[in-house]
Amino acid sequence: MTMAFDALMPWWALAILTAGAAWIAVRAYTNPVVSLTPRQRALLIGLRAALLLLLVLMLQRPVWLELSTARRNAVVPILVDVSRSMRLVDADGKRRIDHAAELVARELVPLLSGAFDVDVLSFGETLAPFEPSAVHADARRSDASGALDGVRERYRGQAVAGIVIVSDGGDTGGDPGVPRDPDGPPVFAVGVGSATIGRDREVLTVTAGAPALLDAIVDLSVSVVSHGFGNAPLEVRLFEDGRLVQIEHVTPAESGAPIPIVFRVSPKRDLATLYTVDIPADHAELTPDNNSRRFLVPPAGRPRRILLVEGAPGHDHAFLKRAWGRDAGIELDSVVRKGENDRGQDTFYIQGDSDRLLALASGFPQHRQALFFYDTVVLGNVSPEFLSPEQLEMTAAFVAGRGGGLLVLGAQAFAGRGLVNTSLEPVLPLSSSGRSAEIASAEASQPYAVVLTADGAHHPIMRLGATSDTTRARWRLAPALAGVAVLGDPRPGASVLAWTVGAARGLHPLVAVQRFGRGRVMVFTGEASWRWKMLMPSDDDTYDTFWRQAVRWLAQAAPDPVTVSVEGGAVADEGARIEVTSRDATYEPVPDASLTVRITDPTGTVEEVRPALIDAASGRYAARFTPGQSGVYHVEVRADQGAARLGGAETWLLVGGADRELTDPRRNDEALARLAGTTGGLVAQDALAELPDRLRASSADPALSVRHDLWHNVWMFALLVLLPSTEWVLRRQWGMR
Repeated sequence: MTMAFDALMPWWALAILTAGAAWIAVRAYTNPVVSLTPRQRALLIGLRAALLLLLVLMLQRPVWLELSTARRNAVVPILVDVSRSMRLVDADGKRRIDHAAELVARELVPLLSGAFDVDVLSFGETLAPFEPSAVHADARRSDASGALDGVRERYRGQAVAGIVIVSDGGDTGGDPGVPRDPDGPPVFAVGVGSATIGRDREVLTVTAGAPALLDAIVDLSVSVVSHGFGNAPLEVRLFEDGRLVQIEHVTPAESGAPIPIVFRVSPKRDLATLYTVDIPADHAELTPDNNSRRFLVPPAGRPRRILLVEGAPGHDHAFLKRAWGRDAGIELDSVVRKGENDRGQDTFYIQGDSDRLLALASGFPQHRQALFFYDTVVLGNVSPEFLSPEQLEMTAAFVAGRGGGLLVLGAQAFAGRGLVNTSLEPVLPLSSSGRSAEIASAEASQPYAVVLTADGAHHPIMRLGATSDTTRARWRLAPALAGVAVLGDPRPGASVLAWTVGAARGLHPLVAVQRFGRGRVMVFTGEASWRWKMLMPSDDDTYDTFWRQAVRWLAQAAPDPVTVSVEGGAVADEGARIEVTSRDATYEPVPDASLTVRITDPTGTVEEVRPALIDAASGRYAARFTPGQSGVYHVEVRADQGAARLGGAETWLLVGGADRELTDPRRNDEALARLAGTTGGLVAQDALAELPDRLRASSADPALSVRHDLWHNVWMFALLVLLPSTEWVLRRQWGMR
């Protein structure tokens, strides 16, 4: 017999715990209240130390491994997949589950029972006995990883020669294809079903960008596939809350190649919008249950708060205010520096909400709370001298820490040394030095015209049409600007969305963006963009669309002080994790917040949960719940700190939007090979006759072992009672309490 540990700590942790146990034992009897002989003191110290060291030992979960010489008694569990995908008919004209039941009864059990004790179990969501006469493939998930964990617990203390899994390879559990015990018995996978799909149509994926602002147009990206129908056209339908809104007809280029489709949708303002993408079923398909997929788009939430600060009056100021002021998704406050009064003090023209005007009296917020209230700050022709070093540093923190957006434009912001050697210099996507010397091509030779890059043609800021070609065509019609502020090259990680040609035919960045910390930053180096408004037809919306999209994109990533997100719960009875971040008005984490989470299920029933703190440094809390049915769940959070209200947040969760069991319903040989390979097993459907020898070989060296847990048996319990009891009796006998 040999000893092993199931949860062995690192050596340094063991050293610390052992030293700590010894120190506590000695310290307890360093200055006893009564006189003790050296022998008495040593005995009490020894008893206390033995108890503490025993607890340290139990934390390592010690086990005895008894080598087994009787392989005849070794167990071979056979696990049969009973998930919904096993109902498909593509196994020699039979259902996969019927083929699996025959394979187990007629081949595997007779083959293995002569050398091993065979136990046949079914697995889907849970592990259960398998009854071939009453087999049903109706499990919503096939959790192979959980099944392997269940086998380990079920046969604890017994020798397991190996595990045979009969499945189509679809693992929709927590950790697909990766068993949680790589040191356990080897897994031998036997696949059922066809590795190719004869005739089937499927909606593979549906994704969408979140509408961070009111009335935002959202791209719903869909991928569909057709197998076995050749070039027959597909009709793809889009439903909004059950109402048909769009139909697209597409022709597959080749059988089995994914076909991308983009629907442009306008979600509801106040409620989550449920979209369904559907392909009409054909009677010849392998399964019609993967022909539709649902996707939930949450509402935009509150309007984004924008602060516009102008260093001097200019033509663009009025046009920008008008464009942003007409956007229902934007709440605008503006400050314009007019000049100086007779005492040499700056004077400002301030417009906005009356409750916030006082914080803007000096032209720019003086405190984090006032600045961090906004989602995006726009600095137009603001010279570096206008802002104090503290305000520049606070603005950098606004982007990096708060997650706000920053837009810098206007020649005054880049004149002279510009923002060189200030806190904002590393925030900007363009360097202040290293001037670009690239010469413009002949097709982009018009000075100060907009030249889109490949990134810009697809970026939401520059988009002016449904396709990149339409966007490029419209930007070619935009009038040239009056000039450009010449900056350096883009920083690593930044994207240039548009270039322009300078007077000397040099190519200079015009629109550049980057992510910085949690926030987003944009630089516009052009002058007199109002020309796009005044020199084009009155019905042209290039100017308004560009600037609205710019601040919308910048503000999109800015979070509220209290946020909530949900992971998991894609199907009923699958656990979901709710994570809440709680911060105050200055976006400092609040580790002592009082949080209440209300979950409303599809029937209107409300459940309350209390998240627990998981990270004090970031103010993150987490809770778990298990949705019991398919449908839309509404999750609301309220956060308080003492008597003060920190804020609230909400999100939505769609349960059962797609049947993961029937996604790509072919036999997944890669998953089977991965499942077997990580344990030292193999895929054995083509070599069943060799399976007994493989099982014997896998268990020959080292020999099979039987596990005996030492950390939770009656003797360990007796020691835990005996040691402190003996110490207590001796203390009382020698006059100590």
